[in-house]
Amino acid sequence: MKISFLGAAKEVTGSCYLVETEKTKFLVDCGMFQGGEVEDELNYQEFIFDVGDIDFVLLTHAHIDHSGRIPLLYKRGYRKRIYATKATVDLCRYMLPDSGHIQEMESEWKNRKRKRADKPLREPLYTADEAKDSLSIFYGVDYGEIIEPAQDVKVRFNDAGHMLGSSIIEVWVNEKGKETKIVFSGDLGNKKIPLLKEVTPIKSADYVLCESTYGNRLHEDIGDRAKKLMEIIIKTVKRGGNVIIPSFAVGRTQELLYELHKNRELYKDEIEFLNNVPVYVDSPLATSITDVFTKHPEYLDSEAQEYIKKGDLPLDFPNLHFTHSVEESKALNEIKTPVIIISASGMCEAGRIKHHLKHNLWRPECTVLFVGYQAKGTLGRKLLEGEKNVKIFGEDISVKAEIEYIESFSGHADQKGILDWLSQFTDKPRKIFIVHGEDEAQEELADKIESEVRVKTLIPSRYDTYDFNEDKLVRGEAEDKFKLELEITNKIEEMKLRSDKALNKLQELINSKDITKDLNPIVSELNNINESLMKLYRELLD
Repeated sequence: MKISFLGAAKEVTGSCYLVETEKTKFLVDCGMFQGGEVEDELNYQEFIFDVGDIDFVLLTHAHIDHSGRIPLLYKRGYRKRIYATKATVDLCRYMLPDSGHIQEMESEWKNRKRKRADKPLREPLYTADEAKDSLSIFYGVDYGEIIEPAQDVKVRFNDAGHMLGSSIIEVWVNEKGKETKIVFSGDLGNKKIPLLKEVTPIKSADYVLCESTYGNRLHEDIGDRAKKLMEIIIKTVKRGGNVIIPSFAVGRTQELLYELHKNRELYKDEIEFLNNVPVYVDSPLATSITDVFTKHPEYLDSEAQEYIKKGDLPLDFPNLHFTHSVEESKALNEIKTPVIIISASGMCEAGRIKHHLKHNLWRPECTVLFVGYQAKGTLGRKLLEGEKNVKIFGEDISVKAEIEYIESFSGHADQKGILDWLSQFTDKPRKIFIVHGEDEAQEELADKIESEVRVKTLIPSRYDTYDFNEDKLVRGEAEDKFKLELEITNKIEEMKLRSDKALNKLQELINSKDITKDLNPIVSELNNINESLMKLYRELLD
C-alpha cells in the first residue's frame, strides 16, 4: 500500500491524498490551491494519476481548499462516487457552483490582461455549470456509519468539529488478510466553536495524517472572544466608522451571527444602541449556507438546539439583513451611518468583500476585522502583516483603517487542541504524517508530538509517496517538473515581452525614416535575447 501527498503538504491549501492498495485506488479530498500565481498554476496542472483508475473519493468537508477541484476531476472524466456527510453534500451544492462562477469571472478578468500582453488566453478551471454537473456523483453518509466503498476498504466518518458536516475519516484497508487503519484528521475544530459539537476522539490507528494549520500557535482564551468582538464593534461605530468583516461564507459567517445574537445580552447598557446598528450579510452564498444550517439541526451543539426548542432562531436578531443582488451590495457603500458588513471571501481574494475593502480601507474611522486564517500571498495576509498600500481591482488603495484579528474565532484547533486530540489514542499510531500547514507550524508540532505523544512523525512534501510495506518516504519528481515548467514558461514570456518591445522600437525607427538615429541599443537587446534563448535551449538539452 502507498499514499501520495498531492497537496496540503508543507502548505495549507490544495488538500489531496492518493491511496493505492493492491486492488483499489482512491482519493481523500481534491481541494483547490489558493494564494497567488504559483498556486493558480498548480490548479491547472494535469493530475499525476489516471482519472479513470480512481475507484472512489472521500471528502472530509466542503471548504474549497478540500473540495474545490472535484468539478475539475469530473470535467476530466471521473464518474464514480464521492462520499461525504449529508451536510457536506448539501453545502457543496452551493459552494462548488459558486466556485465555478468565481473561476469564470477571474478567467474573464485575467484573459483581458493576457490579451493586452499578447499572451495566450486560458479557459476557466471549470464553470458553474460544470460544477453543478459534478454534484450528480456525490453520495451522503451519516456520522458513525461504516461503509464499504470497495471490497478491501471500510470507511467511517466522525465529527471533526471544524464546520457543519466536517469529518475525521477512519479508513481500514485489508491486504492479504492483514488490516491497516489510517486516520485522516481533515481539519480539526477549535474548542467551543459556536453552533458546532466538539471534535470526536479516535481511539486507535496505525497511521494518522494530522493537520497543522496552527501547529505552532495557541489561541486566545475563548471567553475573551465575545468581549473583544463587541468592544471592536462598539468602539468603531461610536467613532462613525463601518466594521468590515471578511468571513468565509460557510461556517464562520454563521458563527459570527450566532455570537452577535447571543452576546447582545451581555451588553444590556448598549443593547438599544446595538439594535440600531444594521448588520448586513453581503454574500448570496452565505445566505444559502445559513439555510443549510437551519436544515441540519442534528449537527448543532446542545446550546443551539436549546435556542431552537424555545422558538428562538439562533441565526436571527433585530436589524439583521441579507443582501442578494449586486445593486443591494453596491448600495451598502452609500449608507452614511455606521454599519457592520460581513462578506466573503474570507481571505479577500474574490467576491464582494473586495469592493467593501476598496471603499473602507482608506478611512481611518473604519475597522477591518479578520476572524479566520489568512494564507500566504492573499490580500488578507498582506493586510494582517501591515502593508500600508494594497492593490484592489488594479487600483492603489491606502490602508488607514484599523486592522484587527480575533484568532480564537479560528475553526482550526491550535497546538494544544491537536496534541489533546492525539493524546486520546489509546492504541498509539506507528507514525503521524504532518500535513496542511506552513513549515514553521509543521516543524514545531512534529517536535511536540515526538516529545509529548511519543510517536514518530514525518513531514512530506508535495508529490512525495510513502510506501507502507517498505516504511519509506520517496521524494516525488512531479514537484521538480512543475517548478521547471513554470520557470521555463516565465523565462519565455519575459523574453517575448523584451523581443516585442525591441521590435516595436525598430519598427518606429523604420517608420520615421530617420537614419541618423542609433540602432545599436536595439540590436544589442535583440542579441541579448538571442543569447538568453540559446542558454535556455542548452539547459533544456541538459
